[in-house]
Amino acid sequence: MHTPATETKLAMRKEKDLLGELDVPNTAYYGIQTRRACQNFDLSGIPIKHFPELVNALAYVKLACAKTNNQLGQLSDKKTQIIEAAVNKILQGHHHEDFVVDMIQGGAGTSTNMNANEVIANIGLELMDKEKGNYTHLHPNNDINKSQSTNDVYPTAVRLSIILLHSQLVEALTSLRDTFSNKALEFHDIIKMGRTQLQDAVPMTLGQEFQSFASTLNEDIQRIADLSQLLKEVNLGGTAIGTGINTNSDYAPLAVQELANLTGVDFILATDLIEASSDMGAFVLFSSMLKRLAVKLSKISNDLRLLSMGPRCGLAEIQLPAAQPGSSIMPGKINPVIPEAMNQVAYQVMGNDLAITFAAEAGQLQLNAMEPLIAYKVLESIRLLTKSMGMLETRCIQGITANKERCQELVNNSIGIITAIAPTLGYETATRVAKQALATGRSVLELVLEENLMDEKELKTCLQPQNMVKPQHREV
Repeated sequence: MHTPATETKLAMRKEKDLLGELDVPNTAYYGIQTRRACQNFDLSGIPIKHFPELVNALAYVKLACAKTNNQLGQLSDKKTQIIEAAVNKILQGHHHEDFVVDMIQGGAGTSTNMNANEVIANIGLELMDKEKGNYTHLHPNNDINKSQSTNDVYPTAVRLSIILLHSQLVEALTSLRDTFSNKALEFHDIIKMGRTQLQDAVPMTLGQEFQSFASTLNEDIQRIADLSQLLKEVNLGGTAIGTGINTNSDYAPLAVQELANLTGVDFILATDLIEASSDMGAFVLFSSMLKRLAVKLSKISNDLRLLSMGPRCGLAEIQLPAAQPGSSIMPGKINPVIPEAMNQVAYQVMGNDLAITFAAEAGQLQLNAMEPLIAYKVLESIRLLTKSMGMLETRCIQGITANKERCQELVNNSIGIITAIAPTLGYETATRVAKQALATGRSVLELVLEENLMDEKELKTCLQPQNMVKPQHREV
């Protein structure tokens, strides 16, 4: 975006709108309404171009509408071809830098819609060898926005952008799940103590623990895919409030089909366009699924930090790969910075979900004016989760090593293994031995042998790894 300092050095063109005239840099492909929006909404510092998927989604919607208008005789072949050429430039990655409006904005997305209209119009004018801003030849509203309103274009583009971006999320999640599964295989024979309420419980394998991480993430892969289906119902053609004012009676179904053809996404037209123009329910559900994933990732990160605590005065059952020096004052200290960063991403996603909830509730009558915040926070959550899962996988999980001897030491010294021999001793005797072990600091195994409660062979059988980490057939 051009700053005020640089704009003084640039050649300017004058454009006019409802409020009057305004200077726009000659090099800019956006126009006066985008310029006003940038002056009004200097808020998050995150412009539309931060999310290429949203820029491309806007372009796809504009092209679908142009093609539909052409089919219905509402837009000339020449203008349709110019719009298509302009859109193709955007889809090829050109002119994204001109999508400069802040993601948080008043007006229910009008500024974003006009940013797209003006950029496409000015690209088209340049292709026609006309000066930018000379809208008599190709107009942002009359041509690019024909048969449209922000209120159907913007939500449709937001839904498409989430669909385009969510596949990257699923890929990152699938890869992280697979890495946990690989670690589970690597650690399948390492016995350790399981814990409940941060207290020793019963033995398990480190492989089982890591497989549980893989399994909980695996549950969310299909759920995220299922919820993304809700975003395929769109209100394109409903225009201002869902009544379809200023459109041909055949326009809406044709536009939705055209969008499906262009994107390969099987969009469907909402059955009630008035309801669909104001309802944000699909975004609330999708965001809640992102929050659920964030909660799981944060819990896993907490577990990794606990299991690696030490390295000499804590559990230290696993060792995380060193990512960076951990202290400016304590030599040799290494911190679990990757899981810590994952925790913080999760907290941000949880906060985003709350903001989305409030914004979805804040709609009044036939429109939700808070949709820009919903779009921003859903896209941000997807981006944050995708990047952070990649970070967690490559910079942490892949390099985790097990401290096998430490795991075995903790099992041998634990009171928790009494549970493995309780069926043989009986609950009362096992409780007495556990209490004595706690009071004296002696091991459970030592006390059992000393009192001849079990012989050494029987005890070893009960404490074999395969007998402690899965159900066993017992004779009655």
